[in-house]
Amino acid sequence: MDIYKVMNERRSIRGFKDDPVPRDVLEMVIALANRAPSSMNTQPWHLHVLTGEPLEQVRRGNTQKMLSGVPPSREIEDYAAYEGEHRQRQIEIAVQLFEAMGIERHDKERRQDWVMRGFRQFDAPVSVVVCFDRSLLKNTIAHFDTGAMTYGLVLAAWAHGLGAVINGQGIMQSPVVREVAGIPEDQVILTCVALGWPDDTFIANSVVSRRRPVSNMTRFLGFSDLD
Repeated sequence: MDIYKVMNERRSIRGFKDDPVPRDVLEMVIALANRAPSSMNTQPWHLHVLTGEPLEQVRRGNTQKMLSGVPPSREIEDYAAYEGEHRQRQIEIAVQLFEAMGIERHDKERRQDWVMRGFRQFDAPVSVVVCFDRSLLKNTIAHFDTGAMTYGLVLAAWAHGLGAVINGQGIMQSPVVREVAGIPEDQVILTCVALGWPDDTFIANSVVSRRRPVSNMTRFLGFSDLD
């Protein structure tokens, strides 16, 4: 697939087949993502790839703690509640997903089930836990660089026929993830990517989030009207 096709057609996948993903395919995907640019070539990222029983342990620990009322425990500063146009876009994608899944506004049980799917990393066969060097915790450029690599990861996955969704819910109980995966203390858990072969029968996988037009997000200065 050419880069235009991959970037234009990629979408977040939240329903996966049970089929395992071969390690050699994952290594090819990661090798592509590893070409991401970083500030002065610092490459601050680290990946921990979980499947099988280790991933099931993370799922169980994450969901059990959330259901029992344990407050979320993430290793990066949590974001404030979205407001204004950012909140509107957040609501818009939720409405798209719920409409696709036929989840009514009053259906608390199905809405709760959807939330728990996120904590289970959407039952994907693979979870890629994305970390960066703790020495750079207060360096926002390191966050930016690791985000660039993570985008590269989902693009590379799509190019290999895999689906993915960047999923902060999956590491909401970061101590569980750290213990199960044996993540060194000199690394900070940033997020995770749920990854696997897309289930084409899962209707929410057809949802494409809407994007603002270029004119809404971009200013051009110094160009003539003929450009």
